[in-house]
Amino acid sequence: MTLALLFPGQGSQYAGMGRDLASRYPEARETFEEADGVLGASLSRLMARGPEDELTLTRNAQPAILTHSVAVLRVLGSRLEAATMAAGHSLGEFSAHVAAGTLAFRDALEAVRLRGELMFRAGQARPGTMAALLGLDDDVVRDVCARVRAGICVPANFNAPGQVVVSGDVAGVEEAMELARAAGARRVVPLNVSGAFHSPLMEPAAEGLRQKFDEVDFADPRIPIFSNVTAQPVTQGNEARELLVRQLTSPVRWSASVRAMLDAGADRFVEVGPGSVLCGLSRRNARRVPCTAVGEADGVEALEVPEPR
Repeated sequence: MTLALLFPGQGSQYAGMGRDLASRYPEARETFEEADGVLGASLSRLMARGPEDELTLTRNAQPAILTHSVAVLRVLGSRLEAATMAAGHSLGEFSAHVAAGTLAFRDALEAVRLRGELMFRAGQARPGTMAALLGLDDDVVRDVCARVRAGICVPANFNAPGQVVVSGDVAGVEEAMELARAAGARRVVPLNVSGAFHSPLMEPAAEGLRQKFDEVDFADPRIPIFSNVTAQPVTQGNEARELLVRQLTSPVRWSASVRAMLDAGADRFVEVGPGSVLCGLSRRNARRVPCTAVGEADGVEALEVPEPR
């Protein structure tokens, strides 16, 4: 068995996340308490009780998802020692780097809280939006974005074959949605987001995150982390630092990252954190490879990881 870990990104949060985990595992409770202390606020209460609309705010959702993923990691402990590679979707790439030892949990938590704030501010300064285009090939989506004239629109998330998210200013994305329908898209779904994530409109946020990273130590990861930006394994801390900044204005190449992990030998995925979005995508990206989502106590108890070959 060659085990690869997957870490979810923004949108996976939900009110009640981690509550059962914390009630049954001291490692999870201690992780939530640590996060509260680092942030100087009761993130754990917001995760456990909501309200949902406050938890969904970018500045709260990102540290909540990171904290939840790290709590699951700590609870599972040695059962994930067999993992030989990992990847995270957008925000989840920070969780992957905590798992690999590239970033200390405290540093990652402070960075993602700031990242969320910077992304929100960038969205306020230059309002933008995103939309999912379903049923179109990647190249067709690229062509749709290239033909937009009303504003900015770029591919933002290559999630799976036939599932691509675009991002840009409102006029640009609205034109892309019309062009996608004309190109034969099966569905066009506007997304409820606070900004044009993974687009040039996030450049101010990227610059702010770069300044924060000047204060943060990046170690070489213990296992390769497949980058959203390049879909290639990252093995050096300085490379991780640069790519996490570039990620804010670059498309998430998730489908290509999963294919690269398969090429590297991955034959079992475990999604670590809230929800099961990435396992859902794996049914299209890696149909024959089992994927298990582990986010709460019942998932922890049920997880069986064979010894590596």
